[in-house]
Amino acid sequence: MSLENQVKTFKWISIFEGVSFLVLLLIAMPLKYIWDAPQMVQTVGMAHGILFVAYILGALLLFKPLGWNLKTLMIICVSSVLPLGPFYVEKKYL
Repeated sequence: MSLENQVKTFKWISIFEGVSFLVLLLIAMPLKYIWDAPQMVQTVGMAHGILFVAYILGALLLFKPLGWNLKTLMIICVSSVLPLGPFYVEKKYL
């Protein structure tokens, strides 16, 4: 896979990871804790977990090819646990 395709794939993973995190925080968690409906947390939580792992692996795989330093890699990885972090990464670093 070319570097261009790897970056494009990581951009999509970043977007989906960010959206899944927001859905988990803003929709699924209130459903679970306010309306006692935990089903969506299980589904969205699993999808978000898979996307989170893919995001971190993608960042590690692009670390050297894109010439990121360790500080940049850490910013990208820490951004994955912030609600709007993946969108910031997608705009600033990709």
